[in-house]
Amino acid sequence: MTATRPAALLFDLDGTLVDTAPDLARATNALRAHHGLAPLPYPVIRAQVSNGGSALVTLALGLAREAEGHDEARTFLLAAYGEAVADESRVFPPLVRLLEQWEGAERPWGIVTNKPRAYAEPLVAALGLAPGALLCADDLPVKKPDPAPLLEAARRLAVAPQACWYLGDHLRDIQAARAAGMAAVAVGWGYVEEGDDYRAWPADLWFESGEALVAALLQG
Repeated sequence: MTATRPAALLFDLDGTLVDTAPDLARATNALRAHHGLAPLPYPVIRAQVSNGGSALVTLALGLAREAEGHDEARTFLLAAYGEAVADESRVFPPLVRLLEQWEGAERPWGIVTNKPRAYAEPLVAALGLAPGALLCADDLPVKKPDPAPLLEAARRLAVAPQACWYLGDHLRDIQAARAAGMAAVAVGWGYVEEGDDYRAWPADLWFESGEALVAALLQG
């Protein structure tokens, strides 16, 4: 695929479009405090955010997904997070400018996330975002890396999949984009785990910074 300038942009949410790690770190350390444990350093939690609530429970308490008490701990963590999903979460600053100009040119964009709608929708609203399509973990029977949510987002935007870029900070985002026939764009500013090289993912394009992405999309 040649990654030509897109007709539409689709973003992963956590770690790609929005820096949600501060609020998720607060919830993770609230879970640890509930169990009498000291808080974990922020960078340690940040690296696990894209892996979801279960991964944060495992990080916080050492409980594997199938372990007794894991589900109860996950419920506690998500409840703590749900109390304030946007206290400290912000759109990554370079992408604020990108969205302003993209919307100003009346170009379509959307969000496809594995975050449940109960948390994604209020977060998006609190940040004043207005995507033309928002696909969440529980909207379809499948989620990323399955391409179906990306294809549904393109359908809602009335844009052919091959005319879309999908941007993400996790290997499953790249896998989903390629399966959907979209340009797969790997970003290096998100929640990439230590030892994981986003440039080794089978993407069509790689951007280390939001500034580099903005320059590529808004040039000319």
